[in-house]
Formats: sequence, C-alpha cells, structure tokens
Amino acid sequence: MNETPVKQQNTGAYYGQAVASFGVALSAVAVGIYNLDADAWVRAFLGIAVLYLTTSAFTLAKVVRDRQEAGQIVSRVDQARMEKILAEYDPFQPKP
Repeated sequence: MNETPVKQQNTGAYYGQAVASFGVALSAVAVGIYNLDADAWVRAFLGIAVLYLTTSAFTLAKVVRDRQEAGQIVSRVDQARMEKILAEYDPFQPKP
C-alpha cells in the first residue's frame, strides 16, 4: 500500500520550446519598442517596464513553485506518520 508518487519531469523539447518562446517574445517586444515612433525617454521607460514585468513574472513563478513544493513535503510527512501508526497498530492486541 506504499504509493510513491511519480516525479514529474519536463522533456527537453518542452524546456527548449519554453526558452525559445520566451526569447522570441522578449525580442519582439524589444524590436517593437526600438522602432516605436516616440522620444528616447518613452522608449527607455517602456524598456524598463518590460524588464520589470519579466523579473516579476519569474519571481511569481518561483513563489508559486516553492509553495507547491512545500505543500508536497508536508503531505509526505503526514503520509509517513499515518503509515507508521498503521504499521504499529495491532487490532488483535488486548486493550489494557
């Protein structure tokens, strides 16, 4: 009855697609801002905004992942405690 959860891991193709997609999107925005018909300070502001949005997205993804992993660790500890209690329980032992 020991059910070990299967560790989910992304394939190399999925990882490559995610990296390529991020690179294409960031490059497209950078080219768009560079070719924008506006003053240099407007383009600089938009560039800083894109960098801030990018770092915020990475931070949010890390926080969500960390919270999920912490929940899995607590769940595993609770499951181990329950399995230990059940393993030590003997229903045929007379009660004192």
